[in-house]
Formats: sequence, structure tokens, C-alpha cells
Amino acid sequence: MNDVTHQNDEHPLSKLWRRIEFAILHFCILGICGVLIGAFFVQFVAGEFPCPLCVLQRMAMILSAMGSIFVITHGHYARIQDFSVMGLGYGMSILAAVAGLAIATRQVLLHIQPGDSGYGSPVLGMHLYSWSVVVFLVVLLVSGMMLIFGRSPILFSPTGEEDQSAIGKSSNTYRLRWYSWLTFGIFGAIIVVNAFATLAESGFHPFLPDNPAGYRLFDE
Repeated sequence: MNDVTHQNDEHPLSKLWRRIEFAILHFCILGICGVLIGAFFVQFVAGEFPCPLCVLQRMAMILSAMGSIFVITHGHYARIQDFSVMGLGYGMSILAAVAGLAIATRQVLLHIQPGDSGYGSPVLGMHLYSWSVVVFLVVLLVSGMMLIFGRSPILFSPTGEEDQSAIGKSSNTYRLRWYSWLTFGIFGAIIVVNAFATLAESGFHPFLPDNPAGYRLFDE
């Protein structure tokens, strides 16, 4: 049975799950954006500057969202060369989350001794690096569940059929929806703000200070 026949004979509940999966991909990206916006609020409004480990955790969160973006933008292909699109996308998220979890856990352990007030002010009872542990665990959980229960990602073209054209060639059947572009735009703005904030904090020095107290780009 070919892919087209399979798509036409697909059960309505299966089609519904595909739409849910598509929504989950976008919510994963927007969720990461929300977390980073919260971190920006703490930095720019509360005046608490991120340490090097904090910056690395932000970068890992950004990389973890790249996996969802990859699945959305390449979802009209079942495979790329010999690799599964879902495996590549969620694999990116898992690797980034594992790296971020290691970094966040490292920071938690630095302040785990009794009497240590931690770095920065708590938010809803936990420090930001503790929340990072939660975020990365959620990314791992969602990515793992999507790998187990996710359907073939061929759901983003109007016909629901796989695009057989080669990567790099234009496709007349696949168009990103407006909400995908909006999600990507928000995510892109987050990346730009994060890059500028990091540059402002480090200036033209190769390393960030352990306990930054200002923006060296403007103070020097």
C-alpha cells in the first residue's frame, strides 16, 4: 500500500492526532519562548544579570526548540536521505535538553549546601536554574513521548501526501501556515534579544565574569 492510499484511508482519530501533534510542536517552541521571556524580565526589569551557566542554559533551551522547528519545516518529507525526520528533529531536542540538564544540575549542585542563598532571587519558590531543570526534563519527556506515539509527519501539505521532491527544491504542495511563521518570528526575536543581551554583558571579552554586575559593552 502506498503512502497516498494510506493517507486517504486514514482513520479520523489518526488525523486528529496528527493535528494535535502539529499543535504540540508549536506549543513546545512557544513554551521555550515564554520561559526565555521570563528570564529576560528578571534580567532587564529586576536587574539580575545571568551568569555564564545561565547563558548556557538559555542557549540549550533555544537549541531544544530547534528540533520542533525542524519537524515543522521538514514535515512533508518522511525521510531525509536515510534519516527519519522525526528522529532528527526530536533527537536534536533530546541532545540539547540533556546538555542543558547537565548544565542546570551543575549550577544546582553549586548552591545545594545548607545556608547557601543561591544565585539570584527565587521565582515562585525556586531559582531560575532549578526551573531550568524542570524545563529540560519536560523537553525530554515530550520528545520521548512524541517519538513513541508520534505519527508520520506527512501532515503539513494540503493533500497530506509526502513531497517526493529533493531537499532544496521548491514544492508547490507545501506551504507553512501563518501561525507557523508567527511562531518562528517570535522565536527569532528571542534569539536576537538573547544574542544582544549576551554581547552587552560580555562586551568584547572572550569570557563572562562569574558574577556579572553590569553591561561591560556600555560600561567600558
